[in-house]
Amino acid sequence: MKNVVVVGTQWGDEGKGKIVDWLSDQADVIIRFQGGHNAGHTLVIDGVTYKLRLLPSGIVRKNKISIIGNGVVVDPWALLEEIEEISSKGVEVNENNLIISESVNLILPFHREIDELREDLSGSNKIGTTKRGIGPAYEDKVGRRSVRLMDLKSESALDRQLENALFHHNAIRKGLGKKKFKKKELKKELLHIAPKILKFSHQVWQKIDEFKKKKKKILFEGAQGILLDIDHGTYPFVTSSNTVAAAAAIGSGCGPNLIQYILGITKSYTTRVGQGPFPTELKDKTGNLLGKRGKEFGTVTSRKRRCGWFDGVLVRQSIKISGINAIALTKLDVLDELSEIKICTKYKLDGKIIEYLPSSYEDQMKVEPIYEKFEGWKTSTRGVKNIEALPNNAKKYIYAIEDLIGAKISSISTSPEREDTILVENPFDL
Repeated sequence: MKNVVVVGTQWGDEGKGKIVDWLSDQADVIIRFQGGHNAGHTLVIDGVTYKLRLLPSGIVRKNKISIIGNGVVVDPWALLEEIEEISSKGVEVNENNLIISESVNLILPFHREIDELREDLSGSNKIGTTKRGIGPAYEDKVGRRSVRLMDLKSESALDRQLENALFHHNAIRKGLGKKKFKKKELKKELLHIAPKILKFSHQVWQKIDEFKKKKKKILFEGAQGILLDIDHGTYPFVTSSNTVAAAAAIGSGCGPNLIQYILGITKSYTTRVGQGPFPTELKDKTGNLLGKRGKEFGTVTSRKRRCGWFDGVLVRQSIKISGINAIALTKLDVLDELSEIKICTKYKLDGKIIEYLPSSYEDQMKVEPIYEKFEGWKTSTRGVKNIEALPNNAKKYIYAIEDLIGAKISSISTSPEREDTILVENPFDL
């Protein structure tokens, strides 16, 4: 039995939803440990599409326990809308299959507004946030003025935390010429929805300890990608939480020794949403073709994703930072029509060859990719379930990636459908 962490190795949108769904069928408990409803997972099961933002992917499967850990920031209204949405598709959500840490920090209306205001006023310095209040909510958490789920149990606690938060936010709003938020109205709204959310709340660390003693299989589900990590990503064009595998322990309430296998999800090419460095970006017909064939639009925002060649330098760096055991390679079939395919193996910076992404934003924008070229296979790989059935050129491409990144490829996805997967190694069977 293994407890498995799943993280994205690029800038998110690697296809984690499908892989997590496949793994959640074998797991007993699925835990979301960071991020908010700014990250979406799309699942396709028996022809039904589920677009999840806050709920762990295991929620769509019967007899699974889904957990939202303390590392997540939760918009309570968005969560209730999401529960209602998937309930309309026949998925039952109740206190038996959904647990929310009572320590989660809440995203409130003033978080959403300040997020939008700051982004709109940033001009050319936009970060590219989803404007859902994620960053401001994490700021309040670190500033010790956040409203947590547990605060909804007590009017006095809610009063205290709202006063702390609004003292800060109303000062900023005044400076921006915006009306002050009134505590009384917001408190009334929160107390109204409190019973609908509090029924799911628990001390998650205790629940995890129970599951450990019962030898339950636990799957930790990350959001976004490692290159968006607040410490290890392309700062400042990053998210507001730690997206690396180590965050699974902190964001759920368990020791790192509970994690036995780390699976990185890696797209066969590279995409990015929003602003920031992107060394292998293609602003030509090839980039457009990748976007069209890969249906590269954000699950949450519907924003068009930027597309480029596979960047082995970045993926190798992500693998080292997160201690990844193996990767699941996704969207191989998107490359089927290309006659030539490239992989970035190194960078050139100020005339020197380097094999890592520098920490400086200025240097990140200056690096030039050095490519290795591969002949395309010009035939369909869609739906292939056996690696030997792949075209020889596709296998050469896969093995070259494996050698470059320094990690084995445990599975290859050949379509969005769950069953269209070439399985080399199952982490739960090791």
